[in-house]
Amino acid sequence: MRRVDKEIKDRKQIDAIMKKANCCRIALVDGGYPYIVPVNFAVNNNHLYFHSAKEGKKIDIIRKNNQVCFEMDIEGEIVKGQKACFWGMKYVSVIGFGQTFFIEDNTGKRKALDIIMGKYAGRSGFSYADDELDKIIIIDIKIEQISGKQSG
Repeated sequence: MRRVDKEIKDRKQIDAIMKKANCCRIALVDGGYPYIVPVNFAVNNNHLYFHSAKEGKKIDIIRKNNQVCFEMDIEGEIVKGQKACFWGMKYVSVIGFGQTFFIEDNTGKRKALDIIMGKYAGRSGFSYADDELDKIIIIDIKIEQISGKQSG
């Protein structure tokens, strides 16, 4: 990281940012071109989970290349300055890299969905009908590298 003064090294602080963030952007590479998609997500034990339809561009790309980059941020605020070059941004962000894996069995899907629902609903214990689970896939990103950065 170029600006080590802005680096967040404390993993507990990085985990807190991921817990608070509502949206994660997943970056994929398709034939030499980047493709980015925002997703709802949850993190548990160094794994990032999100659900998806079983078909689509993101699934096609992951099947060809399971290497991803992800980003999430919180607390963004514009900082005004007297001159144009003195404007800036306050932010707290996390960027990471990892490999994706598909969870396709219904038991695994239920566990991952409970983690995701726990993040957004604040509770678990939901029921998921098999016919609903058959329509989705869970994408599991094993986090291999992660860093945090803050400004302001």
